[in-house]
Parts: sequence; structure tokens; C-alpha cells
Amino acid sequence: MARKFNYLIIGAGGTGGVLAHAMSKAGLYVTLIARGEHLRAIRANGLTIRRLWDETSECMHIKATDMDHYSERPDVIFLCVKDYSLEGCYDFIRNAAKKNTVIIPLLNGISIGRRISEALPDYTVPAGLIYVSANIAEPGVLVQYGSILKIIFGMQDAKEDDRRVREIAEDLVSRGINAVFSENIRCDILEKFSYVSPAAAAGLYLGARAGDFQKPGEPREMFKTMIREIMALAYAMGCPFGRDFVRENLRIMNTLKPTASTSLQRDIEAGKPSEIDSLIGEVLRLGEEYHVPMPAYKMAAEEIQKRYGLL
Repeated sequence: MARKFNYLIIGAGGTGGVLAHAMSKAGLYVTLIARGEHLRAIRANGLTIRRLWDETSECMHIKATDMDHYSERPDVIFLCVKDYSLEGCYDFIRNAAKKNTVIIPLLNGISIGRRISEALPDYTVPAGLIYVSANIAEPGVLVQYGSILKIIFGMQDAKEDDRRVREIAEDLVSRGINAVFSENIRCDILEKFSYVSPAAAAGLYLGARAGDFQKPGEPREMFKTMIREIMALAYAMGCPFGRDFVRENLRIMNTLKPTASTSLQRDIEAGKPSEIDSLIGEVLRLGEEYHVPMPAYKMAAEEIQKRYGLL
């Protein structure tokens, strides 16, 4: 099959690395931007995915480089860094992108697409999201906790020309990548957020892992309560969920290895920068803006502030 698009993925962690691995395996032309020991290991030995749900591993030799040595002009950029690393990507994107390059962010956060489009006004920036649970285990090796890998993206403004973005989704699907062009990406983002934010907030507040949410008890009940608060917020924002996302999100949680935790937990516990503002702070701000009570989130935020000095 002839190559249609030149893809670039910025960020080689659990999001970008797993996506690059899958796209390379599917025969798509993709380059991964990585750095440091992780990049050196990928270039020397390939990128290995350890799949915890079936105890298998797979190594792919993929094209990888860093920002200083990338010299192509990509048609599509998947932005897969954490929100606190965005500022360090903008100059690189401006230098690498063509006029018609499409930049698709796959970050956590309800308003992240708008924020990126404001920073890069000369390019097409759909909003996007990804379903995947993975992290770096060691340089050149990623651990994937569940089998789900799905990307969804769509125009932030329904009036924008979406033909090229639809072609990207079609190209990915034609190679077996689970990609969806969304007609209402804001609601899709809120639906995903109803999982990732409660899992992160309840997990951090209670020190809980997936196994704690998979059985009856306080972590599971708090997870369910926070999902309901996000559902109420989504309704106030014009995105009433047509399905029971408490049940759906518990089903997703049940696919994970019991030891799995969220990247927010891992980052904060390791003393690293985190996405806490996008995953928890933004919920509190939107709750106030839309006059939606968020008692479970407020309780967790107050304790997190005391414990870690965050928020």
C-alpha cells in the first residue's frame, strides 16, 4: 500500500511510544521523537512493549530521533507529551511543520486542544484523545497494562474544513489502527475524562491501584462518586452522556493489571512534574464556572494540597 502521510509523534512515553509501535507495525511511515537514554536504547535495540494482560512482549525497530536532528516535514503530528512539557514543543513544531501540517494533541485535559491551537494559530489543530494505559519501565521498554489502544479526534469548531483530518482517520483505519473521526470531540473528551480524572484523583487521594478499584470498598465507591460528578459537569456543559459511564469505566478498570496506577500518581510519588492541574484543578474551576457541586473532588483536592503542597 502506498504511503499517504508522513507521521511524526512527539513524546515516547506510554502514549506516544505505544502509538508509534502500533503504527510502525502497521506499516505507516512514522518517526518518534524521544530523548536521552530512552532514545539511545530505542535506536540500538528497538522499542519493546511488555503486555501485562497476557504476559507477552514484542520489539519493533522504529524510526526515532530527537528534536535537534529531525529534518523532515511531517503531514501529521501527534502531540503526546504531558501538558507541562507543551511550551518546550512549540518552537520545534513551528520549525518542522508545513503550512498544511495537522497537529493532533493526545493529552489529558478538557480544554487542552484550545490551548494548543491558541499557541499555534497558523496550523490546523483538532482536539484529540487516546485510550491507552502504559508507561516507561526502563529505557527502550514500555509496559502496557491493558489491551485498549484507541485514538479519537475531530474539529474543535464545526465550521472548520475537516476533509484532511477525515483523510488521516481513514488512513489510520485502513492500516488497522483503531482511529475515529469524531463529530463532537468535546463530548468524547469529557467521556474519556470521566475515567482518567476520577482514577487519578481517587488513586492519588487514597493511594489506590487498579486492584483496589476492582473490588468493593472505599476506593471503588469514591471512583464511582467522582465519575458521577464528571457526568453532572458534562451535562451542564452541554454533553449529556447517553450511557452509564460508572458501569463503562468500571469495565475499563477491570481490564487492568491489579498493580496498575495512573501516571499522575507515579509522577507525584516520584516527585516529578505532573498533570494535576489538567486532571483535577480544571475540574474544580469548571465546577465553579458551571455551578456544579464537586464535593468528592474538593475533599480530595484539599487533602492533596495538605499532603503534597499541590493545587
